[in-house]
Amino acid sequence: MRTRAASVLILFGEGGRGPDVLLLRRADTLGSHAGQVAFPGGGAEDHDESVVATALREAEEETGVDPAGVRPLAVLPELLVPVSGFAVTPVLAHWERPSEVHAVDPAETAAVARVSVADLVDPVNRFSVRRSGTNWTGPAFAVDGLFIWGFTAGLLSALLAVAGWEREWDSADVRDLAGWEKR
Repeated sequence: MRTRAASVLILFGEGGRGPDVLLLRRADTLGSHAGQVAFPGGGAEDHDESVVATALREAEEETGVDPAGVRPLAVLPELLVPVSGFAVTPVLAHWERPSEVHAVDPAETAAVARVSVADLVDPVNRFSVRRSGTNWTGPAFAVDGLFIWGFTAGLLSALLAVAGWEREWDSADVRDLAGWEKR
């Protein structure tokens, strides 16, 4: 499989309710991952100096985040997203000086949100989803009207556990993905 290099910015900040993370909902008209909640990010361009530069550029283009207020902390191992053919490098960062964010280009980004970690770890907002007709099951979150699943939910779930923020939740709560995908 031929892949394309990409980076995402996993940007944690401090909001009114404690730690939060920057997420966006992709426009419904996009060719891949339409309408899905994601971290800001996208494909590398020739002029990008590094995976960090790609993540910061994409975050600024999609959400208006000011890269000068972002402190990169770690570059996580590259992950393959087979459905889109991207080899994605997650960049973990701290939002030292938060800036205003918004959907810069509505043709690409439908909404931008700072989602509270407290809401993400609330057991009421966590469950798993299963794709009918396959063996695929993965983590999911329903927070602030956002349905987070797939690549983004997998990374969030792992990071919340590693950070020690994860709370016990009903891992037996497995819902059919078809009922959630278009939300």
